[in-house]
Amino acid sequence: MTKTSKSKKICVITGSRAEYGLLKNLLFLIKKEKLFKLQLLVTGTHLSKKHGLTVNNIIKDQLNVKNKVDLKLKKDDASSIANSMSNGLSKFVKIFEKNKPDLIILLGDRYEIFITCVAATLCRLPIAHIHGGEITKSLVDEAFRHSISKMSHLHFTATNEYKKRVIQMGEQPKNVHCVGGLGVDNINFSNLYSKSELEKKLKIKFLKKIIIVTYHPETLKKKSSLLNLKNLFNALKTLRDTTIIFTMPNFDMESLVIYDLISNFILTRKNCYLFKSLGQKKYFSCLKYSDFMIGNSSSGLLEMPSFKKFSINIGERQSGRIKAKSVIDCRPKTKDIVKAINFSLNSNNKNKIKNVVNPYGTGGASKKIIKILKRKNFDNLILKEFFNIKFS
Repeated sequence: MTKTSKSKKICVITGSRAEYGLLKNLLFLIKKEKLFKLQLLVTGTHLSKKHGLTVNNIIKDQLNVKNKVDLKLKKDDASSIANSMSNGLSKFVKIFEKNKPDLIILLGDRYEIFITCVAATLCRLPIAHIHGGEITKSLVDEAFRHSISKMSHLHFTATNEYKKRVIQMGEQPKNVHCVGGLGVDNINFSNLYSKSELEKKLKIKFLKKIIIVTYHPETLKKKSSLLNLKNLFNALKTLRDTTIIFTMPNFDMESLVIYDLISNFILTRKNCYLFKSLGQKKYFSCLKYSDFMIGNSSSGLLEMPSFKKFSINIGERQSGRIKAKSVIDCRPKTKDIVKAINFSLNSNNKNKIKNVVNPYGTGGASKKIIKILKRKNFDNLILKEFFNIKFS
């Protein structure tokens, strides 16, 4: 794209607080860039009261929300989610037909992102996909992620291994770019709170130890998530003089049951707190002052290593993803979780990861994406040729 080109309309879709946190710096760079005009479409749990109405955080960040698509997320069973997807699909098509974006940018693998990708494909719009090529064996997101990659025309991966995997799916190497993880950008650019400021913001008096808990469903394993969570609770009960901060689970199948279990757990325990949405600055500040993170969130893999802290990764939700040496894979058994907790609190073990390397980079992914987008001709992307790998 040349400097004399007319501004290109770039539509970015966000459907969850975590995904928005990853996209935030990129959104501001698109907004700032004269060659581009940002169209921000907000959907999913951003519009859910139960999840903190995080669309308000986007508005507070002074980003203009062009469109909102409420998927009416009430139940977390397969039938209800399928109904939300079908209703959302037609709404996204109508918005794309009206706004006529030149490029759609999607991140990740959630079902609301999948249907926006289908809508963009039906509208014959070029799609750029961020964080493709990754593996999560126990999630329906796995199938959505690879499907999104196949419908996309530009790819921005977090590691070279993921880049190779996208190419392996038949995508043209010239359109697959390894830029690193976007989450690392946010840590580098965030001006974090001091510990005392954070206490005031959260209205909490921290105890000697602080841990962050984020636990999401393993959506391909029926009921296992609930048993695993109860085992996690049993392990957490062994902790003393510890502030425990829970964050809200993603809206997936069984997520509402998990939310209720966590809510009931904190009612019976002192110094346990559940936040629907911390916001990026408070969340990263929590990671900074925590002793470790525990659960099965991708944040433990993508972002926590940059803080040189342990992440205890329970179960198989993140199985297949590249992990730093500070990530402890743990079976979802109480005794194994307790063992991992004790290992993470050991001073000698903490010292061993002071120089741990985050495999998702050191920052700058958003700037790399902008640089690549500026030189791409979006009009030439829509017709793809399958890239065949020669096997010996």
